[in-house]
Order: sequence, then C-alpha cells, then structure tokens
Amino acid sequence: MRPNYFVFCEGETEVAYTEMLRTRYRLPIHIIAKKTCMHVTPALVERCKAFYVQTKDDKTYLMYDLDVAGVLEKLQKVPEAILLCSNPCFELWLLLHYIAQRGALTSDACVSKLKKHVPQYRKGVLSAEVQAWLMEHVGEASRRAQQLEAYGNPCTNIYQLVEELESLCMTHQH
Repeated sequence: MRPNYFVFCEGETEVAYTEMLRTRYRLPIHIIAKKTCMHVTPALVERCKAFYVQTKDDKTYLMYDLDVAGVLEKLQKVPEAILLCSNPCFELWLLLHYIAQRGALTSDACVSKLKKHVPQYRKGVLSAEVQAWLMEHVGEASRRAQQLEAYGNPCTNIYQLVEELESLCMTHQH
C-alpha cells in the first residue's frame, strides 16, 4: 500500500494548492482543512487520521502561516509531523515562483506583490494557467525558498512537500 500524505491546513489557497498536487501526482494526499493552528494538537491529528487506513510510512504535514505569535511552538508539539511553514503567509511560496523575495513583508504586502504577477489572484483560486506556471517554475521557487532563513520573515518550506512527491513519482516510474 502506498503511504498516506496527511496535510493539515487552515487557508483556502493551501487547500487549492494541495488539491493541485494531489491531481498532478495521483497520490493518497488527504487534506484536513479548516483546522486553525491553535487547535492543532497531537490528539486532534490522531483523531483526524483515524478515519483512514494507515500505513507505517504515512507522513503528516502541518501547512501553516507563521504570522501569528505562538504558532510555531504549538505546531512543534505534534510528534513526527513535518512542518510546512510560511512567514508571513502561504502566498509567499506562490510569489517565489515569480521573483526572489528577501526582505520582510506583511501578508497584505505579499498578496499585493503576487497580484502584480497574477492580477486575477484570489484566495482559494488557482487558474489552470497559474497552476501550469507554478509547476513549471517550482524548481526556481524551491531554490529561492532554500536561501531564506528558516522560520524568519520571509520564509517558506512548502518545497519540501513538492520534492517529496516528486521523488516518490520518480521511484514509481522505474
């Protein structure tokens, strides 16, 4: 059995992006959405995963923004979860597909910058064109993200999920 990928997240754009990955990689990626980070506890994570047939190789991802104080400490209490954090917000990850962003910024400023490249951008909506651009430029975005300081502003490590899925697909093709 293939391992499950459990992705806990709060925002609509995170859901849309993860759905895009699930469609592209055709893997058992389970999106457990609308879970605010302050309610994410080890017990909640286990309760949500109990609805699925689990394997020993399952991975749990917590995809959250770090623009609220205390979020990181809360998420770090979930054992064996892989943190996919963006500071200030998930849109930073999308922005990195277009430009390198090195200076600190607010969530609003980040969304404004993204809209310069994707004028029709709305939370929770990724058009087919935008999806194609994101998948085509994911390597550049990953390189840019890796140059940022972990958990600082700006930072994102969403690329870790994409790289994991990508490597899994490579293994299954041989």
